[in-house]
Amino acid sequence: MRESSKNFAPADWLEAELADTLDEDYELELGEAGLSLEIKKIYQRVHGESLPRGDYFRALLRLQAELIKLQDWVVHHKKRVVVLFEGRDAAGKGGVIKRITQRLNPRVVRVVALPAPSDREKTQWYFQRYVPHLPAGGEIVLFDRSWYNRAGVERVMGFANEEQVEQFFKDVPEFERMLARDGIQLVKYWFSITDEEQQLRFMMRIHDPLKQWKLSPMDLQSRVRWEDYTKAKEEMLERTNIPEAPWYIVEGNDKKRARLNCIDHLLSLFPYADIPSEEIELPERIFNPDYERAVLPPELYVPQKY
Repeated sequence: MRESSKNFAPADWLEAELADTLDEDYELELGEAGLSLEIKKIYQRVHGESLPRGDYFRALLRLQAELIKLQDWVVHHKKRVVVLFEGRDAAGKGGVIKRITQRLNPRVVRVVALPAPSDREKTQWYFQRYVPHLPAGGEIVLFDRSWYNRAGVERVMGFANEEQVEQFFKDVPEFERMLARDGIQLVKYWFSITDEEQQLRFMMRIHDPLKQWKLSPMDLQSRVRWEDYTKAKEEMLERTNIPEAPWYIVEGNDKKRARLNCIDHLLSLFPYADIPSEEIELPERIFNPDYERAVLPPELYVPQKY
């Protein structure tokens, strides 16, 4: 017999959906709640009062709604967008990328986080392994670290010599101008945190089992070579800040405000507008009174432990 819709309450359904959405957001925030008590006390003492959770989520949901409009505009006009996220380890790049992509279509907006180059890739033109990931019309690509590895970690850790670094600085402005001339809009963000803040975040990762996977030997070396990274960053920003693709610095010590500020700024760079769309109607299901649903064997089902 066909299910009756007599007891269907749209308001109740929407309220349940909203609750699920908020649960999803809370889940993303568990990293801060999972800290050991002592580290959490230190963090709160350093940062003071954070942005109230309610205010943060209201602002985030509003900005994410605007990101959906931007996504539809990019698809409709076949725009090509590249956004680079750079910064020190634990600066908050991954957090803002998660919030940008959280409600967007992964067929339109994708994240590129390349591993260390293979032996074969090391013999190629430096930019070659990044080029295949550039967007086609109607796509947005977010690079979680990018070709600027050469000016940062590769230089500081000795994976690239000074001749290679100098060649990079000569090539990268022209490479980015080529992208701009071809119609790609390139946005470059540097997430800035203080020495003390990075140390605190590393301590949080060390003491939080949910975050220890984020620590690598390279991350720990970045603490030792803080000043070397600072000098490399300053030269990189000075030599690669071009009109066609300027750098934008995001103050990252407060994670929540950094996410909101970055998303708000990203939206401000595009003249997007609402795209007209046809009203969607759910079609009626074809109902066959003679059809009987087959009973499947119980061993096919995942055990309901929760």
